[in-house]
Amino acid sequence: MVQVISVEPLAGGWAVGHEAVENRQLFASGAKAEDAARRLGASLSRAGAPAEIRVYLRDGSMAGRFLCPAWGEAAP
Repeated sequence: MVQVISVEPLAGGWAVGHEAVENRQLFASGAKAEDAARRLGASLSRAGAPAEIRVYLRDGSMAGRFLCPAWGEAAP
């Protein structure tokens, strides 16, 4: 099952969330939040769990989506 990691704006910052973790990580910049999300996605991938990173803009629209296939799986 693909694990979803989200990068979402908050008042005064950005949050990185993952469905298996109750508390979100908070960042002052979107770039730092996206970097943390990519590192988490890479870690999950190396552990054999495919991940999808979803990055949202302040207006709620999706800015981008990144796939991290599990190591050993072919990229889509």
